[in-house]
Amino acid sequence: MKTGLSIAFAILSASSALAEPLVFESTEAPATLVELFSSEGCSSCPPAEAWVSALKARPDLWKSVVPVVFHVDYWDNLGWPDRFASRAFTERQRGYASAWRTDSVYTPGFVANGLEWRGWFDRGSLPAPKPGNVGKLRVTMRDRGHLEIVFVPAGFVPKSAHVEVALLGGELASDVKRGENGGRRLVHDFVALHLVNASLASEENRLAATLSLPEKTVAVPNALAAWITTGDGHTPIQATGGWLK
Repeated sequence: MKTGLSIAFAILSASSALAEPLVFESTEAPATLVELFSSEGCSSCPPAEAWVSALKARPDLWKSVVPVVFHVDYWDNLGWPDRFASRAFTERQRGYASAWRTDSVYTPGFVANGLEWRGWFDRGSLPAPKPGNVGKLRVTMRDRGHLEIVFVPAGFVPKSAHVEVALLGGELASDVKRGENGGRRLVHDFVALHLVNASLASEENRLAATLSLPEKTVAVPNALAAWITTGDGHTPIQATGGWLK
């Protein structure tokens, strides 16, 4: 059930108009964007989500690795409707499957830098992004959820690029009553509560965009993740993020 709680700007300060802007900035080296497609209705998903939750302990979190957990809705009619599930997130996973020329979607399903990653099942290491510098991505969050996005490429400026920004929730508990996880208490981290995107405009040696976050999400977010894509839109070239409090 949706709670209708205010988004991040409501928790940043008792007086958002007086709050200092939050700035999230990458290094010039590319970060690894890790996406997990999951569901509260899938009994195989809690171990995968626990693995993602453990990324909180990494000292290079948000700099070298940026995690996002998308809950899909194709489990919802099998006994337990997932309050974090979204048809848009399901379509995102299907978009990847189409790009990979497969009709198969499944949970838990990992994507690393736009490519299917099955290494988690074998306890493998995350694939590293391509070596070299790609440029800095900076996200400035001002009061009332206003975002300013600036990407300064290390080399040539792409003719077109997009930015995606996800509000993430953490330590969100669900007491599952039915379905494959019936009777279990599940706790989620880095779970996507809302996803917005915008085209970046070229400004001399940089790309920039502004966008606004929604006033309500299914739960109070505690983090933000952002990434830049070019070309087919499936391969991120840079990512960053951070905690909202």
